[in-house]
Amino acid sequence: MAGANDVVIEAWNTVLFEKFCRFKHLLIDGLAPHSNEALARHPPRPGARVLDVGCGFGDSTRLIARQVLPGGAAVGVDCASNFIDAATQEAVQAGVGNASFLVADVQGDDLRGPYDAAFSRFGTMFFTLPGAAMRNIRKALKPGAGLTMIVWRRREENPWLHDAELCVKEIVPVVSHEDTDQVHCGPGPFSMAGPDMVSTMLRGVGYERITFERFDADICIGCDIAEAVEFAMALGPAGEIIRLAGDEGVRLKPEVIVALRKTLSRYVRADGVWAPSSTWFVSARNPL
Repeated sequence: MAGANDVVIEAWNTVLFEKFCRFKHLLIDGLAPHSNEALARHPPRPGARVLDVGCGFGDSTRLIARQVLPGGAAVGVDCASNFIDAATQEAVQAGVGNASFLVADVQGDDLRGPYDAAFSRFGTMFFTLPGAAMRNIRKALKPGAGLTMIVWRRREENPWLHDAELCVKEIVPVVSHEDTDQVHCGPGPFSMAGPDMVSTMLRGVGYERITFERFDADICIGCDIAEAVEFAMALGPAGEIIRLAGDEGVRLKPEVIVALRKTLSRYVRADGVWAPSSTWFVSARNPL
């Protein structure tokens, strides 16, 4: 298990962390409708100790920490120490004393359980060994405790990412992870889009009472078309294609910018650029 996720961890701790910081306002505000709705439908009980998997900047961890008062605690875990440092600092600044954070590879490291519940907002799709990670999370849960995770549904239901990906693929040659020595994000944002595959994996590592709830929301991908184009070129599948293409990706950027402006202009509104997104809220239980 040791080293199985090293390339992905390096990516999240370096190039992806830098890009997430650059577009932090879009990511936190854009993803919040999904986590807010999931935690409204499946709220942790006051007094519970909850694990937040792939916590990133810790905004969902802080929300959970407030929900479990009085007497509860939220523990955010992420493989990238840079995210954990940022999350810890922001929790202190926000005065959320019952939120704490740890650096760990969820695929195999000690998660410091037991927990009354586990939650993840887009933190489970990038594991190199997802079955191992899901098993390790279950080991950290108390008997009967629940897991709620938010994952993207299929590409075609998420034009905020997929339209830009299709646009870039028409211009930039696609380089696979195996053909480059550059770090990468892992399997990608749509690796858990299929309910059959996900439910089979969860059952295989011991979960029961597995359910899927669809949730759709428009999310802001830029305050204007220029920022939306920059966002698409930096993050998501489109950004990964450009980055992995190396010098050729850099050479083709002017052409990509023109094409993305045309593609994303259909989503321009008076208050920014908003595109449809769609997720699954996946719920499962650790058996009693």
